[in-house]
Amino acid sequence: MEEIRPPAARPPLGRPPAVPDRLWYAAYGSNMHAERLACYLRGGRPAGSARDYPGCRDGRLPDHSAPVRLPGRLYFALESRVWGGGTAFYDHDPRHRGGTPARAYLLTVGQFSDIAAQETGGGPGTDLDLATVLRTGRDPQGPGRYQTLVSPGTLDGVPVLTMTAPWSLAEAELNAPRVCYLRNLAAGLTDAHGWSPRRAAVYLSTRPGAAGHWTVDALLAALDPRTGG
Repeated sequence: MEEIRPPAARPPLGRPPAVPDRLWYAAYGSNMHAERLACYLRGGRPAGSARDYPGCRDGRLPDHSAPVRLPGRLYFALESRVWGGGTAFYDHDPRHRGGTPARAYLLTVGQFSDIAAQETGGGPGTDLDLATVLRTGRDPQGPGRYQTLVSPGTLDGVPVLTMTAPWSLAEAELNAPRVCYLRNLAAGLTDAHGWSPRRAAVYLSTRPGAAGHWTVDALLAALDPRTGG
């Protein structure tokens, strides 16, 4: 697993950092599954989803991906407009122990911007202003679910960015996720981190929002394609 290095020091306030040509997009939810991410990049409808995606201006698949662990905690909250049930969010407070396994994709700034736009129901076309998040590590660019940008550090000298909600885990309206959504997370954990289906089920069923609704055995059975979910 690759190590994300926190910056030794952020650039001084008032001096914007140089925005790189490429960055690592750290996906911690359904986009850990490369086939699901491809629908954001090339356009299309993921299996089990209720939405078609227009894709990015640049539809090329990423050249590289890497398993990473983010400081903070994953939880499920609100109601997904795409999958139904709770959707994954990331509380980047490092005081949450254990970390969050994720999959980092090497993308252009334009691709990351277009994915962020589609996450909030919009379409591709405008590059995000990354100066603040690269300078401070966090930038709430709006009140929406995935409009807060977070940069926990760098990987191989390249900034790592992800997106989440502006609220914390303590403030969240927790809600259990549905199995069609969890299949994408489990597939991403298996593909990127080499986890067994049981290890993925243990992790996912114990996240806030899923805990108390899903047991390990029930989720493991639901994830098995032979059972039909």
